[in-house]
Amino acid sequence: MLGQPISMLIPEVIGFEIKNKLPEGTTATDLVLTAVKILRDKGVVGKFVEFYGSGLKNLSLADRATIANMAPEYGATCGFFPIDDETLKYLKFSGRDNQTVNIVEKYAKEQGLWSDDDVVFSDTITLDMSTVVPTISGPKRPQDKVLLTEASKNFKKVFDEATKRKSPNVSKVSGSDFEIKDGSILIAAITSCTNTSNPNVLIAAGLLAKKAVDFGLKTKPWVKTSLAPGSQVVTDYLEKSGLNIYLDKLGFNLVGYGCTTCIGNAGPLPENISEAVKNNNIYSVSVLSGNRNFEGRISPIVKANYLASPPLVVAYALAGSMDLDLYKDSLGKNKEGKDIFLKDIWPTNKEIENTLSNSLNAQMFLNRYSNVSKGTEQWQKIKIKPSSIYNWDESSTYVKRPPFFDELPDEPEGFKQIKDARPLLILGDMVTTDHISPAGPIQKESPTGEYFMKYQILPIDYNSYGSRRGNHEVMMRGTFANIRIRNEMAPGTEGGYTKLYPEEKVMPVYDAVVEYKKRKTDLIVIGGKEYGTGSSRDWAAKGTKLLGIKVVIAESFERIHRSNLIGMGILPLQFISGIDRIKLKLKGSELISVLNVEKGIKPSDKIDVEIKYVSGDIKKIKTLCRIDTKNELEYYKNGGILQFVLRNMI
Repeated sequence: MLGQPISMLIPEVIGFEIKNKLPEGTTATDLVLTAVKILRDKGVVGKFVEFYGSGLKNLSLADRATIANMAPEYGATCGFFPIDDETLKYLKFSGRDNQTVNIVEKYAKEQGLWSDDDVVFSDTITLDMSTVVPTISGPKRPQDKVLLTEASKNFKKVFDEATKRKSPNVSKVSGSDFEIKDGSILIAAITSCTNTSNPNVLIAAGLLAKKAVDFGLKTKPWVKTSLAPGSQVVTDYLEKSGLNIYLDKLGFNLVGYGCTTCIGNAGPLPENISEAVKNNNIYSVSVLSGNRNFEGRISPIVKANYLASPPLVVAYALAGSMDLDLYKDSLGKNKEGKDIFLKDIWPTNKEIENTLSNSLNAQMFLNRYSNVSKGTEQWQKIKIKPSSIYNWDESSTYVKRPPFFDELPDEPEGFKQIKDARPLLILGDMVTTDHISPAGPIQKESPTGEYFMKYQILPIDYNSYGSRRGNHEVMMRGTFANIRIRNEMAPGTEGGYTKLYPEEKVMPVYDAVVEYKKRKTDLIVIGGKEYGTGSSRDWAAKGTKLLGIKVVIAESFERIHRSNLIGMGILPLQFISGIDRIKLKLKGSELISVLNVEKGIKPSDKIDVEIKYVSGDIKKIKTLCRIDTKNELEYYKNGGILQFVLRNMI
């Protein structure tokens, strides 16, 4: 976006061979959740993954896009498919002209990007698609694969470990004739992720809904349902097939196009449901057709979150509970009182293909997207004053002028001394960008809530961190404020808390930062393995910068977040030689210095770090500088990519 080249170390390329075809009754979502598990187990962070093999001919472009789009979930720099006839077919079908399609074909063949079996890889993995079975993933990570046959048993195990309860809690829902219990599904959402832009799975969801309605089945009354596709074409083919009527009848009404439940924008649950959850601490569940189900992301009320294909989302809305075994247990009774099972309403591949061929055509893409640059009628009506500079509205609590350029010396500041820094957080493994910078609802009892009180904003209008990302004051206060983050410096707490030293006072992270800034104390974050997994979430790095954090030391970094930290002028260092926070017995009371950094560093240098303990002991360790390239080093020297680009423009 800023006109800068992407720089990286030349990656390994892992070849992922795909054989055969998916069996009857499975979906692209089942395939991708299987692939995510395989690739996470393999370890492909910082690597490219190229899919190849005889099975490619059995995957539509939408199926391939579903797999490629999940690259952040399996950790690869990118996952991609070679260009072939299927690609050209899609380009034509989605309204591209012949000249464009011909250029793509010629260019791909000239550049060696056309499908070819004669490719050399650093390493290979093989998946026989005929072995894929219906799958969900959860309750916390996309790689937590669960076979649908074992879903209810797996949930019981997860529930037992999380709660240590001998029997499930039950709670009456006021003003209703039903109750909810541990395992009740409170959210079932067909969301806008690439999984859901796949026509096969959406038509499958619609057909399943039709059969369910025909049998007289209904969504359980405690389940909040929604349909938020990523493309307006989805609405067109659902309407043409007549399946939207049945999705509507089960509560899967269109709520808009774009990120909703998948990024924490499910909106509040009905008041009586929320109260019932809080009254008896119900361990509730969400099921969504998205890519990510990290802790605290979907809803503060919901503890366990599962990814599933759109037809399974509809099935779970009918079931209403994770306790139900979809293979063995009845979803309800038909009008004659006969039990109806998932197998009775699951559509066949042939039904899906026939419906799709009669309801999706190229003209739909042209109608919706040929004039997309003009925007909607509402967009056209927005009144603006022509100007080359944005006219900041000082009273806005949504968009404020960020402070990144408040001080911009003519020359880069270069390498600065980092001496006697205080740890702000000590974190475990698999800390996600959601943990660092949540996108979901803003809590009343938080530094952000206090900030809103000054502006007399009512809690009903707080909205989410995602929608207020144009306000750095909000995003700073939200950094490390995820309701499920656990800072090892403040044992026994959950959420954005730390311990201020030397007072040893437990307080919100942001409040501690304010105090440390008064004292002109540099700050540092310590992490475990795979620090910064998940989506790029630029505010995870911007917020870290604005809190005054100079260094992050972790056992390993997820690729996107590592480069984002450097882009904000933050130094990523990696523990080496088997050292980690546990072996170092870090408590948060230590003073940490990065030695000689002010004299200059180079990409992939070994850098000495000195740790002073309260006891007076001093320990020196070597770390690996995870500034990997010369370009990245330039960004760091300039205090970040924004400053680097602006200086070059000037």
